[in-house]
Amino acid sequence: MKKYNLGDLLHLFDPTLPIGGYTHSNGLETYVQNGLVNNKDSAAKYVQHMLQYNMKYNDGAFVCLAYDTCASNSMDDLVLLDQECSALKAPREIRTASQKLGLRLLKIFKRKIQSPFLEEYERKIKDGEVNSHYCIVFGMIAQLMGIPKRAGLYAYYYNAAVGMVTNSVKLVPLGQLDGQDIIFELHELLDQMTEETLEVDRSLVGLCNVAFDIRCMQHERLYTRIYIS
Repeated sequence: MKKYNLGDLLHLFDPTLPIGGYTHSNGLETYVQNGLVNNKDSAAKYVQHMLQYNMKYNDGAFVCLAYDTCASNSMDDLVLLDQECSALKAPREIRTASQKLGLRLLKIFKRKIQSPFLEEYERKIKDGEVNSHYCIVFGMIAQLMGIPKRAGLYAYYYNAAVGMVTNSVKLVPLGQLDGQDIIFELHELLDQMTEETLEVDRSLVGLCNVAFDIRCMQHERLYTRIYIS
């Protein structure tokens, strides 16, 4: 495994990476149009709940699982993990977004990582055996770049939180300082989430968040939409 470099971590979780993340609200646009997220407090609660009750058991957990699977060099297990991730993403927009973001992330970093495992994964994408989910690719790249799992997972959560807050500032709308206040108040939760996800019960991975899935599905039929998802 490559020696850990802080620059690699900062590059990997950079919210400005050109992978198209800014075009997705992941259902937040529906919450705003329905009046469920309409001020600073409700935006903060939305972000907190997404982290605690959805990402912890889904994408966050898959980052850890992909990291471990890549470390063990087990492509068969990674294929099963990717397929499980696809099955759990019921809303079409979210599933498609995850695949596209993962593919673009892979396109950026594969040029800098010499790895037969990564090359085999890319071949399986082309053959239609896996779907290049963002959380899976993120976990793999973090491991191959020598980033400690805890640091990579924390960065993943931080990236997700910043994205949700940025979208809230645009959609609600909120003041820029409101958004920064929400991020400041998330620091302790992000630490907590990271520790909890590292120890999450495997049988709870994929825990369904029905309200989130429904809002994401409703997004497809909103009268006006700024975001793709």
